[in-house]
Amino acid sequence: MNKKRPVNLDISTISMPVTAIVSILHRITGIILFVGLAFLFYAFDLSLESQEGFDQVVNALQTSFLAKFIIWGVVSALMYHFVAGVKHLFMDMGYFEELESGRSAAIANIAIAVVLIVLAGVWIW
Repeated sequence: MNKKRPVNLDISTISMPVTAIVSILHRITGIILFVGLAFLFYAFDLSLESQEGFDQVVNALQTSFLAKFIIWGVVSALMYHFVAGVKHLFMDMGYFEELESGRSAAIANIAIAVVLIVLAGVWIW
């Protein structure tokens, strides 16, 4: 093993390509979806217990900023994860594997996801 390899410990100087950022965000949104399922399962369970539980969930989603923010966060993660997943499926079929087309697809991925996330925010609020 080569012990004289360069080591860069200054993280602020590292420039990550947009394709890496899209891939990392895809993984992060997967984790957010996994954690967000706990809140969704709780709300679903509460809404199915009784009419009062259902009314409580509906009231929380209509009046509570925190509840709306959590729902918007989970829906935003779902939108981004879905768009990035479709891009990965195209890559599995052999498209967008070159450097320039992969970069263009990553930029398109971010642009489409931002539009969907803004639309989800408008829909929720």
